[in-house]
Amino acid sequence: QVHVVESGGGLVQPGGSLRLSCAASGTTFTIAAMNWYRQAAGKQRELVAVITRGGTTNYGDAVKGRFIISSDSAKDTVYLQMNSLRSEDTAVYYCNVQTLFGREYWGQGTQVTVSS
Repeated sequence: QVHVVESGGGLVQPGGSLRLSCAASGTTFTIAAMNWYRQAAGKQRELVAVITRGGTTNYGDAVKGRFIISSDSAKDTVYLQMNSLRSEDTAVYYCNVQTLFGREYWGQGTQVTVSS
């Protein structure tokens, strides 16, 4: 069992930056990848960024070149640095953990609002 907790959301002006954190606990040695998803009001959940246990990263087209995903393996924590934020980045951001055994765990989500 893996427990996932996000933090760092809030209100930011267009063009600003924000950093989200995702801390995992429990059987973290089974983690294969940690991912960020987001869901805006009235829209489907979409993939934002992926980082695997080996450090490979991948990004959704909407955030490429603006967001950076990184990890601190010693803390079992993943970060999402969000730069040049736009109003369309407003959403609830969720951390998702995928394990080596095919299980998935989700955090409760953190709200990011980009508005002047």
